[in-house]
Amino acid sequence: MRKAMAGELPDRVPLMCQMSVGHMLLQTGAPPAAFWNSAQAFAEGLMELRRTYHFDGILISLHGHSPDWEKSVVRLKKEGRSEVVFWKNGDRTVFPEDDLPVHYPNGQPVLPSLAELKPESLPEEITYIPVSQGLRFAIDPDHRFDIIDHLVESAGAEFSIHGEVTSPFDYYLDLLGFQPGFIGLLEFPDKAREILGRFSAGLEKLAAEMAGHGVDAIKVSSPYAGAGFISPAFYREFVLPFESRIARAVRRRGIPVYIHTCGAIHDRLEMMVEAGFSGIECLDPPPLGTVELEEAKQRIGGAVFIKGNIDPVHILLKGDVQTVLQDARARLRVGRPGGRFILSSACSIAPYTPRENVEVLIRVVEEAGRYEPGRPGR
Repeated sequence: MRKAMAGELPDRVPLMCQMSVGHMLLQTGAPPAAFWNSAQAFAEGLMELRRTYHFDGILISLHGHSPDWEKSVVRLKKEGRSEVVFWKNGDRTVFPEDDLPVHYPNGQPVLPSLAELKPESLPEEITYIPVSQGLRFAIDPDHRFDIIDHLVESAGAEFSIHGEVTSPFDYYLDLLGFQPGFIGLLEFPDKAREILGRFSAGLEKLAAEMAGHGVDAIKVSSPYAGAGFISPAFYREFVLPFESRIARAVRRRGIPVYIHTCGAIHDRLEMMVEAGFSGIECLDPPPLGTVELEEAKQRIGGAVFIKGNIDPVHILLKGDVQTVLQDARARLRVGRPGGRFILSSACSIAPYTPRENVEVLIRVVEEAGRYEPGRPGR
């Protein structure tokens, strides 16, 4: 993994897929609420599935778990295939066994108005991860990197350990709401840039500190920066300058940093390289996205590593083992020459993806992913 990310030639193409939490829950059978909130439960699930699929790396997508999270729970109730947690502050969170949680705050939350918001009022420290559907995963200030320290110590000598931070653009949208946030880019561009800058400063610090805890790479999650949401011009104005600050902060610590943007990114590949990232993840192929691997290799493969790009829906979820084998071999034939390639699902492995469809990927890299010393194209 280190050689592939650094542009050197490894012994074989590495294998490492990102998994949806729904897939991890279904495959491990872990209780959903504990899996989300307990560092120990989450770490055990990551390790179990790395063993199951023989991945060469582990992505730690959540960090900062509170060891005392259960003390904030009034009661936990089973509702069908979900667990519902009632919190002492009156909030309620539904944790499905196959999907992301849904958070219901006590009372109707009032989103701030961009016109009235003062950027300097935003906290300087990053205290949460904007997960989804109203859920902000709180980062315990006294235990911010416990899970990273644990996995680096227990598995870091053998496997590539990756941390994750979220793009400033996600924090901006989470703060204001999606519709007001996107409209605000047009109506109050200066204010939007101030807010993005404020979040960027906190994320620079968080990512740099994370890099000091022994991770081999850091992923920046930026799912809303594709063409389905913003134009290339807006990407250059509201995404690139702020994500580049995080990329520089990580690379100054001497480790790679890669960007994860879903969907249609064909029109902004070079800008993602310009932002200073060491690698690009997803590169969703049609019909999910707009990236053909062969063209991406030609355009950016000499500058960054590529992590992808097996279709997680039409191939891994809906296909059978033979379909997966055929597609993965084709990706390998294109991505393998010259190095800088990690075989992976494009976006996350979907919850109900058959286990055997993922298990077979190690067979592909072992059989067809080896390099001949001194012959990078072979």
